[in-house]
Amino acid sequence: MKKKKDQPAPVNSDLFQQALGGVIPLPPSNRIPLSKPLHRAPPRSTAISTNLIEDTLSDNDAGADVPTEFLRSGMSRMTLRNLRRGRWPIQDSLDLHGFQSDAARKMLLEFLSDAIQHSLRFVCVIHGKGWQTGGKEGVLKSRVRHWLSQCLEVLAFCEAPQNAGGSGAVWVLLKAGGQSKSDTAGEF
Repeated sequence: MKKKKDQPAPVNSDLFQQALGGVIPLPPSNRIPLSKPLHRAPPRSTAISTNLIEDTLSDNDAGADVPTEFLRSGMSRMTLRNLRRGRWPIQDSLDLHGFQSDAARKMLLEFLSDAIQHSLRFVCVIHGKGWQTGGKEGVLKSRVRHWLSQCLEVLAFCEAPQNAGGSGAVWVLLKAGGQSKSDTAGEF
């Protein structure tokens, strides 16, 4: 097909407008936008910051029984229920796949310290399922959950649902920075 020399070629925007001639716009969304953008922790440098955080976590009795959930004494059971239902958006996550126990403990302490400094409340720790021969649970799975229950900043944790990692991850609720225990208990 030959073009006539006196007729200009249609512009892409004109063609687009013609294609959208009968389209009706969608109604406005009824969703509530996030109040602030999600925080992403800066990359962790293991050389400097791990020496500044005191490691008070114990490995004793870590392999005995792997808890699926934990609730700090004095907290409402409704807090744990809301945590299991994913009421709050995950603000940051830590993936410990492939780390040895000591390195994972240091990374977990650093991650929790950073989250508290940035006033994060709801985080996810991915430790993996780590199935061993003989049907035993993974080492990191039991130790991470044991360490979390020892941290005073951790109010509660529960196993993530299947679509968010299942038994290979835990959702953790942290204390609010600068709040006392009585202030935090009434908030949830």
